[in-house]
Amino acid sequence: MNQSVFTSWSLPRAAEPSLPAEKLSNVDLVLQCQLGHSPDKAAFAELLRRHQSHVERVLYHLAPDWQDRSDLVQEVWIRVYRHIKRLQEPMKFRGWLSRIATNLFYDELRKRKRHRQPLSLDARLAVEDGEMDWEIASDTPGPDETLTTREFYDQLQSAIADLPDVFRTTIVLREIQGMAYEEIAEITGVSLGTVKSRIARARLRLQSQLQSYLDGNE
Repeated sequence: MNQSVFTSWSLPRAAEPSLPAEKLSNVDLVLQCQLGHSPDKAAFAELLRRHQSHVERVLYHLAPDWQDRSDLVQEVWIRVYRHIKRLQEPMKFRGWLSRIATNLFYDELRKRKRHRQPLSLDARLAVEDGEMDWEIASDTPGPDETLTTREFYDQLQSAIADLPDVFRTTIVLREIQGMAYEEIAEITGVSLGTVKSRIARARLRLQSQLQSYLDGNE
């Protein structure tokens, strides 16, 4: 989303910070946005600049086949702008931002009443919590990245996109965003046991698809 959407608004300014926005920490930027009647224009624009890619990544993993994700990204920031004063713990801004994006996805999902054929969850993934990095690699490989690694991450990205909505949401929140089980339960509105079950089954599905890929490359 273009930052001009926000910087072009006429916003009453809070007290000027002693440092320019780009020099402030995330916590100070949030506090600056909470000072005045409306969020400080420069501080808000800097928060957007720093976290725009995070919002895009969250929504990409949750709704990979939605063509209007850019509209959802913009709506996330509109909600942030409207409700940032309610954030009582500025140091948790990133997690709060993730929850806004995820809740928006759920709102849109309910509106669209999307129906997908259930996929078979007949597989195997035994990964200890925190042992595997599920972050999708960028399209541009690093100097030490091999073709095999690139292909693996492409397969992983595709496997995540193929998961049913409820399983994709929980695995993204847990493995990509690093949220606690309790936070995921709060966001998704299901029990802690259900969250753990969905994550386990999502891992099994991913392992099934990735194992067939790895077996084919041996």
